[in-house]
Amino acid sequence: MNRDILIFVAVVAPLAILQLGLLAWALIDIIKRERVKGGNKLVCVLVILLVSTLGPIAYLIWGREEPSVVDPVEDRPPYA
Repeated sequence: MNRDILIFVAVVAPLAILQLGLLAWALIDIIKRERVKGGNKLVCVLVILLVSTLGPIAYLIWGREEPSVVDPVEDRPPYA
């Protein structure tokens, strides 16, 4: 019986740590961003929290909006 519990813990503990790490990463990322794809952060947070491991993975792959790149040549003031 003890051996079964140890094997179970040895398998489940790394998966639980991975799950919590993905969850924390996704939530911290969504807090730092101004916008997300689809425009609704609340929906993204609910997906992250309610869809277990797939929620954070889905957000990190498809939900993040890439920051816009500013072209320094176009943003220069005109020459006098």
